[in-house]
Amino acid sequence: MTQSNNVTEFVLLGFTQDPNGQKALFVVFLLIYIVTMVSNLLIVVTVLASPSLGSAMHFFLAYLSLMDAAYSTAISPKLITDLLSKKKTISFSACLGQLFVGHLVGGVEVFLLVVMAYDRYVAICKPLHYLTIMNRRVCILLVVMACSGGFIHSVAQLIYVSHLPFCGPNIIDHFICDMYPLLELACTDTYFIGLTVVANTGAICMVVFILLLISYGIILNSLKTHSQEGRRKALSTCSSHITVVVLFFVPCIFMYVRPVFNLPIDKSVTVFCTVITPMLNPLIYTLRNSEIKNSMEKLFCEKTRD
Repeated sequence: MTQSNNVTEFVLLGFTQDPNGQKALFVVFLLIYIVTMVSNLLIVVTVLASPSLGSAMHFFLAYLSLMDAAYSTAISPKLITDLLSKKKTISFSACLGQLFVGHLVGGVEVFLLVVMAYDRYVAICKPLHYLTIMNRRVCILLVVMACSGGFIHSVAQLIYVSHLPFCGPNIIDHFICDMYPLLELACTDTYFIGLTVVANTGAICMVVFILLLISYGIILNSLKTHSQEGRRKALSTCSSHITVVVLFFVPCIFMYVRPVFNLPIDKSVTVFCTVITPMLNPLIYTLRNSEIKNSMEKLFCEKTRD
C-alpha cells in the first residue's frame, strides 16, 4: 500500500491535443449532456406525476432513466471540463471514485435490463397473473436486488485497483479512469487481476446478453397466440427493449471480454457506451411508447395552463 501512494494523481490525455478539436468536442458533449439530463429526468418526472403510468414497466423505466442520468453525470462533467483545461489531471481518490460510480451505475443498469425483460415476459406470457406477480412490493424488491448486484460488482472492481501499486508513469491514454487503462499503469503483474476483470465484468455482460436474447426470443415466439393488436403493442415495447439491450451490451462485451490491453478504438467505444447511449435510451423509449408521449403532452399542457 505504501508503494501505491507514489502516484497521487493521473494525467488524462483525452481525445485530442488540437485546441480547435477540443473546443468543437466541448460544444458537442455539452449539448449531449444537457439533452441526456433533460430527457432522462423528464421521463422520471412524468412517471412520478402521471397516475396512468403506475405499471411495473414504467416503474422500472423511471429507475433506468435515473441510472442513465447518474451514469452520464459520472463521466460527462469531467470530460467536458477537461476539454477546456490545459492540464487534464485527476487525483488518485477521484479516479477511484469515478471508477466505482461508473461500474456501480453500469452494474445496476445490467440487472435492471434483466428485470425489465422479466417484466415483459410476465406481461406477455402470463397476462392474467401480471398484476399479482408484478405488484409494487415485488418491483421494489427487484430494484433493490439490481442495486445490490451493481454495488457488489463495483466494490470488487474498487478492491482490485485500490490494492495495486502505482509508482509511475501516471499518464492515462483515455478520458476516464477505467480498469484496463489503470491495470496497464500498475507496477506489478496484472495477469491474474485481468482474468478476474474478464470473469467479473466480461462474463456478466456476455452471460446476461445471451440470456436476454433468449428471453426475448421466447417472448416474441409466444406472440403467435395473441391478437393482431396485442402483437403490435408487444412488438413495439419489446423492440425498444431489445434496441437498448444491444446498444448497452455490445460495447460492454467488446471492452471487457478480452485480455488486458487497450486499442485506439476504445475511446470511441467508451464514448458511445457512457455518453451517447444514456442520451439515446429515453429517446428510444419515448418514441415507441405512446403512453409516455401522451402523459408528457398532458403534463406539459397542465403546466402551461397553470
